Amino acid sequence: MASTQIEIVPTILATSPEQYQQFIAAYQGFAKRVQLDISDGQFTPTVTIPAAGLTWPENWMMDIHMMVARPSEHLANLIAMKPHMVIFHAETGEDLLPIFDQLRAAGIKCGVALAKPTYPPKVKSFIEAADHVLIFAGKLGQQGSDADILQTEKVPLITKIKSDIEIGWDGGANMKNVRAIAHTGISVINVGAALATSSNPAATYDELVKEADRKGVAL
Repeated sequence: MASTQIEIVPTILATSPEQYQQFIAAYQGFAKRVQLDISDGQFTPTVTIPAAGLTWPENWMMDIHMMVARPSEHLANLIAMKPHMVIFHAETGEDLLPIFDQLRAAGIKCGVALAKPTYPPKVKSFIEAADHVLIFAGKLGQQGSDADILQTEKVPLITKIKSDIEIGWDGGANMKNVRAIAHTGISVINVGAALATSSNPAATYDELVKEADRKGVAL
């Protein structure tokens, strides 16, 4: 397998505007690319702050992971915000293809997230149309869950459908498993609780970057 540049991406899951600002203050000094998790309380039990109208530091590349039941209802607000990428779940029941077309027309990249039970070939058309596939391996709407490492077995199934697609990981990534995740063909590793609970997020981020880039078997 060819060498892949690994990106460690802090994730933000905030239930209030104040908490959102706290995350920005904590991550602003080192973060380059960030994933914002938005949940509507229907697709998952968690209710976060809504995405509409949110802003972030100009130097951030912002991905918005939408855990929502009806993606089409959020599209206009998301386009107005102009993030780097918007990720919707394959399991919503809505056709994501016209939604991807509208995002791309606005200069926004498109991602499709796959929950644990979702078999990649079953959503082949979404993967073919997307710029990014997010393998979700934790608990939707929560940070701090254990990583289901067996979900990495989806990587070859995804690349068989679209060989050059960017593949991300979300769920339980930490210092104990980040190297193993990084050497499966995944190039974006989203990290939530390991940074959110750290007394020094910047130092933890640097350690995660170094560990993900290490070669060989993790002992």
